[in-house]
Amino acid sequence: MSASEGLSIRPAVEEDVPQILEFIRALAKYEREPDAVSATAADLLRDGFGPNPYYWCLIAELDGIPAGFALCFYSYSTWLGRPGVYLEDLFVLPEMRGRGIGKALLRKVAAIAVEKDCPRLGWEVLDWNTPAIEFYRAMGADFLDTWRNVRMSGEALRRLAGDEEPAR
Repeated sequence: MSASEGLSIRPAVEEDVPQILEFIRALAKYEREPDAVSATAADLLRDGFGPNPYYWCLIAELDGIPAGFALCFYSYSTWLGRPGVYLEDLFVLPEMRGRGIGKALLRKVAAIAVEKDCPRLGWEVLDWNTPAIEFYRAMGADFLDTWRNVRMSGEALRRLAGDEEPAR
């Protein structure tokens, strides 16, 4: 079933923050981390809609009903000397899947990247998320399996910022 007739994708506005947070929580549940979200509506409002936003967001609606979202921010490639778009989250509610909404969101993000002269669009996908992997592969995405994701947070980040020697 195609969603194209009743589907709209628009930039998020401040009033969408509660819905964005609902999408984030639903995504965390889908990714088997339902208790991992500590973001609040105030955080999302401050960081996405202030004078210097850290992210931008698109909302997909099907017949006026919120169906999914894409949350992105700009990155930078020193090798290319150009900005890129990083897709932090792409999510469609389970009951709305299979209607082309995810593809439409990804296409819109790609169109924005092209419009902004960004030669790259990047994101991560969990290794067990076969439906997403197949979806991205069908869209022409390259998988950079030789690269490792690295993250530092919490105490390790604070320790490093304090210039203390990290434990080995």
